[in-house]
Amino acid sequence: MSSKAQTHPKPHPQPRNNANASASATAPVDVEQAEAALVEHYPRLVRIAYLVLPPSLGRNRRVLTAHALAQRALPRGRKSADEVVVPAQRGARERERRNGDPGYAYVRLRVVRTALEAGLPLTWKAWPKRSQLPPLLPQVRGLRLFPRSGGSDELDLDQRLSALSGAARAAYVLRGLERLDDSDVFDLLAAAGCADPGDALAEADDVEAGYELLESPEFDPCSLHARPTDLMRRRQHMKAAGVAAAAALVCGALLGLPGDGWSPDGAAAPPYARNPAGQAALDPGKLTTAAAGSWKRSARTDFSVWPARGDLVGDQALLRRALAVWARPGESVQVSATPGTPAGAPPGPAQLLFAGDVDETRVVLLYDGLRIARYAEPKEGTSGAALDFARVDGATGAEANAVVVSRADGNVRYLTAPWIGSAAVSDLLKPAAKALPLHRSADGVTDPFASPATARECTSWNALRLRDNSGTVRMSSDLGELVPAHLTSGRPGAPREATPAQWAKSACSLASVRSHGVRSVNSWAYARQTLPEANGAAAWVCTRADTWQGGGSRILAQFQTSGPTGAVAAKAEDSPACGSRDPLVLAGVLWKSRAGNWYLLGAGSRDVTSVTASGGERVSGHVLAVRTERGTRARLSGELADGRKVSTLR
Repeated sequence: MSSKAQTHPKPHPQPRNNANASASATAPVDVEQAEAALVEHYPRLVRIAYLVLPPSLGRNRRVLTAHALAQRALPRGRKSADEVVVPAQRGARERERRNGDPGYAYVRLRVVRTALEAGLPLTWKAWPKRSQLPPLLPQVRGLRLFPRSGGSDELDLDQRLSALSGAARAAYVLRGLERLDDSDVFDLLAAAGCADPGDALAEADDVEAGYELLESPEFDPCSLHARPTDLMRRRQHMKAAGVAAAAALVCGALLGLPGDGWSPDGAAAPPYARNPAGQAALDPGKLTTAAAGSWKRSARTDFSVWPARGDLVGDQALLRRALAVWARPGESVQVSATPGTPAGAPPGPAQLLFAGDVDETRVVLLYDGLRIARYAEPKEGTSGAALDFARVDGATGAEANAVVVSRADGNVRYLTAPWIGSAAVSDLLKPAAKALPLHRSADGVTDPFASPATARECTSWNALRLRDNSGTVRMSSDLGELVPAHLTSGRPGAPREATPAQWAKSACSLASVRSHGVRSVNSWAYARQTLPEANGAAAWVCTRADTWQGGGSRILAQFQTSGPTGAVAAKAEDSPACGSRDPLVLAGVLWKSRAGNWYLLGAGSRDVTSVTASGGERVSGHVLAVRTERGTRARLSGELADGRKVSTLR
């Protein structure tokens, strides 16, 4: 290890027994608050679970168990705030926002507790705990998943951690990854059920610090490699199943024949006949290309009029490899596809969009009318090739303005459409700052810039701003997919091109829809409300993320005050609410004034004519503010002018 050992004061801290400490030993946590913390910090919580779990489980089961423990960290049912308590946390400087959040402290405690339980040996004297058994969900059939391999330092640290007890591993991880001091580690381990936290801290002292290695991809169970399971055994099982199925099919067909033998198969080709279209799809000479200036004469602004660009469009060997991998990806190829995107071979000759050198890789972009396929291989050899798919059916205008050509070291490069005149980058969290011009090559490939798709903390959010030849500026965000999501704002029926100021307080919410096949995200300030006791004003904003596959939309209602970000008031999935089909939304929050008084606030869209709380309070109009008590779980309902009822977003 390159880092020197870190010393810790002896003896290790003891439990706080004074009256003041016991009075603040717990803090109430709302279920929604814990859920919001889980969504925001999910990769960090899974990493903690992965590091605390015993390495003897094997990397595949360790990955799946870590995800299962994080996903089960929420309390069962919908408990009131007073029923869910966690040890008090003492946030400090860089960790204050995270560790000072009682919702995050609660789910972290649950993750650590269940990870420690998973390492306990099974005995005949007691029923096994749920965490000690292989997870029911998530499950992956036919593949083994494991994090990327690190260097010798990461391997050495992993071996040292495997020699520790589960509690000592947890102590080391909480010190290094969470930056907790020993007193907070002691209290958290005690709350997690550790019999002797002091011994765990002392045992963790024997491992050299190297805390920065805990952030390594070696220990990131959210960034994974996939490999097949035992192929020979699978093939044997599949052959046996196939023989049995064929025998059953033949017997059934013979029983159903009228007596004159086999009937014809209609227009179907004879068995094992070659499909000419499928064969043509693998021939690089059959790739289609658009003329260089066809987009200027076409009424369409989609991928079909993109010309083929790049310095390797004539490299037939590269194109042949890309098409062959598309049809039959080998075991060493990393294949990914956004949700709802088929990953099969092209139905016929595809269109070539780009082939060229980008950074240290050779990249080929292909389009088959439904999908964009990106093939990438190292400049030296083909080991480590990657194949990515993204669904883009019906893409036009802003949705066909750019495609990712490269990701490296947290940066992203785009190939822009031929009708783009200039490119820039804007940090949505700094709307007053001037957009930074983004240089592009002659082929339309941008310089790299920091992508928010892999950022662990929401300290900035770079958006791509593209100005087309007509002068229209459109804004998109990288959400970890080949095609960036188009950002708009305004009423769902008539959204407008967004500006950074309209997304400044909603940008961080985009983290919850990364890698979900998102096509566009609209931010709609559906209501504004004057806060009680002259505490200023607030805005109610609904963000709706629509996907390429149509279903699976995600909706968030946010309550935004003068702070830098908004608070999630309600959310829903796969709902027409806040969209063009149903532009209605209603949400509520508990809010505390500067004087310490609690209020139930609620707001609906303009079509809501009255709002009623479950306590009987009713106001005309679409906003509500009534005094209440902390921890109240009131429900809101709204009414339209025609008498129809509107419920809160869920």
